[in-house]
Amino acid sequence: MTEEFLRRAIGLAHEAHDNGNPPFGSLLVGPNGDVLIEERNSSITDSDITAHPELKLARWAARELDAETAAGTTMYTSCQPCGMCDGAIARSGLGRVVFALSTEQLLSIKTGGDFPVVPKEGPALFEEAKAAVASYYS
Repeated sequence: MTEEFLRRAIGLAHEAHDNGNPPFGSLLVGPNGDVLIEERNSSITDSDITAHPELKLARWAARELDAETAAGTTMYTSCQPCGMCDGAIARSGLGRVVFALSTEQLLSIKTGGDFPVVPKEGPALFEEAKAAVASYYS
């Protein structure tokens, strides 16, 4: 079954590419083995850099599934999720992710490699920042 779902994710990636978008596709399979939802990358046609299929599925699951059902799901995706999508998947409570192409494999195919690293600085103003969020997490 895993290969069948991965092949469908790859098919969705082809559909995304055919529609002028980057070639990535994903589907979410429920605890009983039924496909709950499918998505394709639409970052170009939607003019939205966050329109990755994995992120769309994670957002849908967080809205539409209870925690127990979400934990029993599997996301099948044509490529290993990026950092943005990984964060959304973790927060949505999905059970697991199965991917066809690793990030390393993708980067070996892409001309120009990965996105540039953006310099980051911090932490700074710890007490002020802590005051803004402490009550939310306690």
